[in-house]
Amino acid sequence: MRAINHKLLFNREPLTSRANDIRVRVPTLIRNIMSESDQASSFDRPRLVVKKVQGKPQHEGDGAVVRRCIGSRELKTLDPFLMLDDFSVTPPAGFPDHPHRGFETVTYMFQGGITHQDFAGHKGTIGPGDVQWMTAGRGIIHSEMPAGEGTSKGLQLWINLSSRDKMIEPRYQELLSEDIKRAEGDGVEVRIIAGESMGVRSPVYTRTPTMYLDFTLEPRAQVHQSIPESWNSFVYIIEGKGVFGIPNSSPVAAHHVLVLGPGDGLSVWNRSSDTLRFVLVAGQPLNEPVYQHGPFVMNTQAEIDRTLEDYHYSRNGFEMARNWRSQ
Repeated sequence: MRAINHKLLFNREPLTSRANDIRVRVPTLIRNIMSESDQASSFDRPRLVVKKVQGKPQHEGDGAVVRRCIGSRELKTLDPFLMLDDFSVTPPAGFPDHPHRGFETVTYMFQGGITHQDFAGHKGTIGPGDVQWMTAGRGIIHSEMPAGEGTSKGLQLWINLSSRDKMIEPRYQELLSEDIKRAEGDGVEVRIIAGESMGVRSPVYTRTPTMYLDFTLEPRAQVHQSIPESWNSFVYIIEGKGVFGIPNSSPVAAHHVLVLGPGDGLSVWNRSSDTLRFVLVAGQPLNEPVYQHGPFVMNTQAEIDRTLEDYHYSRNGFEMARNWRSQ
């Protein structure tokens, strides 16, 4: 969700990194209602928080404000995740025409709406609770602008694509709020955007295998969620505060990303008198080199150079960019 200063696209300084590799294990189990006799995690090796990053507001796009946690100086990447923004945008601010190549964007709305349009003629608006899962593949130029007069808020996650998938044709998966699978019980509700929880599975196809769960815990509730073995995972706290990993951990408040270490799964307790809401995201690491140049993410510097030329000359996926402007 970055709007791009096009002059800067041709600054050839690359950002090079190899993503972190944190291991895990799983299926899905949920329990609730905390009592003195049920304080411990249900896992033999519970995942612990190994890094905590607070999202601090910064300006992006054309007047928008984001809290960037992944993709920040404190946490460059978490393989296969490239960026996580908690965004807030009020007209006339927004994210005008900008390109992507080599990864996917997942936009999840909390409030208001975002109108998206691209150079291939795809156009639509997602509102509260809706999700757009966009595979940029070999090339997309699009705009993301707030719908209506109020403030629009949500999360945007960037998920890397493997080298074999970076040049596939773009595609979209869009889910209305009422179509997102959910499950609940004993003070816990989960919206299953991708993956599985409480025996319920999302229909979303994830080219890079990914779990994306939105949990809401009432006061005194707890949850135990398993995660596929060898996947990297993190939590982003949307509201409230919770205890993550083991019962005697210190509570963590909203707007923090918690990187999770290895183990059988994640346990969470809500010991406050307020509702706790967080997303749990996990993905299979690609274990490939990452060369990122703004909105382009490839595996080598040579591929980045070719991408810059393709974008400049409107070729190899950017053909429709030559005369296109969003309306």
